[in-house]
Amino acid sequence: MIVAYYQILLTLSILLTLLYVISWHKHFDVHVTLIFTMVPIAILGNLMTARASTLEEAILANKITYFGGTFLMLMITIAILNLCDIHVHYIVRVAMFVVSTLIYLGALTVGDTEWFYRSCDFTVEDGVGRLVNKQYGPLHTLFVVLIMAYFAVSFAALIYSAVRKKNVPNKVILLMFIPELVAVIAFYGGRELITDKVELLPLAYVFAQIMYLIIINQVCLYDITDTGIDTMVQTGDKGFISFDFNRRYLGCNETALGIFPELAEASVDKVLPADKTVAAQVNRWLDTFENDKTQNSFRYHHGDNSYLVTLAYLYGGKRKGGYQFFLTDDTKRQQYVMLLNNFNMRLKDEVAEKTEHLVEMHEKLILGMATMVESRDNSTGGHIRRTSEGVRMLTDEIRKDNVMELSDEFINNLIKAAPMHDLGKIAVDDVILRKPGRFEPWEFEKMKAHAKEGARIVHAILEGTDDAEFHEIAENVAHYHHERWDGSGYPEGLKGEEIPLEARIMAIADVYDALVSKRVYKDSMPFDKADSIIMEGMGTQFDPFLERYYVAARPRLEKYYSEQEAIADGSGLMEGTPLCMPGAHAHS
Repeated sequence: MIVAYYQILLTLSILLTLLYVISWHKHFDVHVTLIFTMVPIAILGNLMTARASTLEEAILANKITYFGGTFLMLMITIAILNLCDIHVHYIVRVAMFVVSTLIYLGALTVGDTEWFYRSCDFTVEDGVGRLVNKQYGPLHTLFVVLIMAYFAVSFAALIYSAVRKKNVPNKVILLMFIPELVAVIAFYGGRELITDKVELLPLAYVFAQIMYLIIINQVCLYDITDTGIDTMVQTGDKGFISFDFNRRYLGCNETALGIFPELAEASVDKVLPADKTVAAQVNRWLDTFENDKTQNSFRYHHGDNSYLVTLAYLYGGKRKGGYQFFLTDDTKRQQYVMLLNNFNMRLKDEVAEKTEHLVEMHEKLILGMATMVESRDNSTGGHIRRTSEGVRMLTDEIRKDNVMELSDEFINNLIKAAPMHDLGKIAVDDVILRKPGRFEPWEFEKMKAHAKEGARIVHAILEGTDDAEFHEIAENVAHYHHERWDGSGYPEGLKGEEIPLEARIMAIADVYDALVSKRVYKDSMPFDKADSIIMEGMGTQFDPFLERYYVAARPRLEKYYSEQEAIADGSGLMEGTPLCMPGAHAHS
């Protein structure tokens, strides 16, 4: 019966270890993994002792049992310290391991020296072997002291964390406390409770395995990294906050703490106090989401910043464990949208009477600007027409998608402003402007000045116009259409979203025309090769978010340029401008 008891415990222990292996995650504490490795070894020692037939076999089995008893308690103690977020210097950890190793080496001398056991006998009763009449040596006394020390450190860490640490959930502390208490009872009083023939410590080990399986699944909900949040998010501009299904607070990152400072006082595993502003905000979002799962996107304003809040389920492994809020700084985009909205609201009552005047003014202005530039560079006029059509095609796809939420006014103004993007070439010397080929470095520096000069001219011409939005867009297009997404463009070296959206769109149309246009000194580039260059530039030269719109517009672009080339073949070379790159510059 006793042998069967140990066999059942060993089988359960192995099954629990396999279950742990199945649910293992790279963020699990290595000491917890060692616990699940050592428990079957310790129980195996008890089973081997019970099935021993000689003193030598029993002593060997006893040594295996002490291996589990010595190092298992060490691993449990360190695991508790780690789960309680209590840092222990590595020197202390090494010292603990060294002491445990020395004592276990003493246990290996049983039967050979009197350091651990002075003497012991072996008996078999009812087919069950066990060591009796054990006379303990000094090293065994140290073993007992060591185990008592591990118990004391573990209980002290649990009590300290329950009282002082808000970032350690009380539920996890309780789950660690219970198996520790059961182990103490089994170690010091197990035999007296039932019989001196049965060891209860193996049963306590199996119970501990069950509890630690529960603990690691709970810890997954509180571990920010373990829930799949990238460490770049932890230090970046994206914040996140986690809650369980009972709306108890699980944690947040530093970015979210900056947005909701009240979370610094929140306790993990507790519902947020109702009198806190963040509680009202979070509950409103959760109520909306629980009523309609498609409503998972919200806006939140904090100071001068605007955030896009996205709500999703929080997963621990493959299991839903709660909710997670992602907060993305959307200030620049919202400010731009607000600019458009405010402008529309301000002009709502005036639009009807002024629309005709604005349209007429814009058309005449654009025509006048194009005529002035065309008078100095015979190729530029064709470039202006084609790039304007390219912008129209790109914005048509943006309008269809509606993800960017651009107003019709913005898109129409961008199309109108497109012909003004090269207006600054008026200030470029004829020798450079009309040069049919590559620029020298000093010539390219002169040519680059056309972007800033164009912005100055546009500003001067449109200053005081009623259409402030068109003014800004036209100036940005002229000024920044040669900026690059990676920051290597000119004239300001802007990077990423620092570049106005209208200039990012203009850049694609401008470069595409430069690639596929025919010149007196070069043939047009095949569409597939030009497309390859444009696609390679996504994320370096061009805004990668605009890639989808370029791909959607590509068939129309190719058809349009094919038609233009057919027309040009009947009347002369197709006019346009080549790609303007350092060392290979022309007139773009």
